[in-house]
Amino acid sequence: MRKKPLISIILTYYKKKNFIKKTLISIKKQTYKNIEIIFIYDDPKKDDLNFIKKLIKNFNNLNLIINRKNLGVSKSRNIGIKKSKGKYLSFLDADDVWKSKKLEIQINEMLKKNSKISYTSYYVINENDKVINKRNISKKISYNKLSKNCEIGLSTVVAKRSVFNISKFQHLKTQEDFALWLKLMRSGVNFHPINKPLSFWRKTNNSLSSNKIQKLFDAFKLFYRFENKNFLNSIFSVIILSLNKLYKSKYD
Repeated sequence: MRKKPLISIILTYYKKKNFIKKTLISIKKQTYKNIEIIFIYDDPKKDDLNFIKKLIKNFNNLNLIINRKNLGVSKSRNIGIKKSKGKYLSFLDADDVWKSKKLEIQINEMLKKNSKISYTSYYVINENDKVINKRNISKKISYNKLSKNCEIGLSTVVAKRSVFNISKFQHLKTQEDFALWLKLMRSGVNFHPINKPLSFWRKTNNSLSSNKIQKLFDAFKLFYRFENKNFLNSIFSVIILSLNKLYKSKYD
């Protein structure tokens, strides 16, 4: 029987003490067992470090990386990619949660279809773990469709290591994963949607992802600098993207 490939789980941490235990438990409960965890501690104050070390002491497949200063999620994830050994990589934010069969379902589907990236639908939960919405995904995705509505949740993604030879996470405060997906899709990488809700994305009030001004600024930078659109087309793309996000989040 062919051995299942190693999946590296890249987990970045910054001031998520109230949620990280549940995130780690969801990794521990994965039915897919050939994994390693690259845990990047990105909080320069180190206030939570002892707490984290206690939580991870029973993980024998975990590599703890402690940044000397706050590098942000893009640089931290790129460090995680460099340090990882898996043939496949997955990403998990420190306040999100996975269903127990998440990795098993995705890797089996990817091996069967020989796909390089898969992503799934997901639930939106609040700070008290209550499900407040469900984000379904399209049966098919294209660059044009994705650029108008980023339906790919970072914590739902499993990707073949080889795709990161094309590009890694862009240096943006927000939209960094969106910029990567667009670049990979523009480079000809096929994305495989799996319309099963296998993850829980946590909506919090004080996260960078909830900073609307920052997201608008980064979205413009994404289209103007990384996607090489002119000024007016970049503004137009930000408007379309924002309207779609507004519609999507009104049920949260």
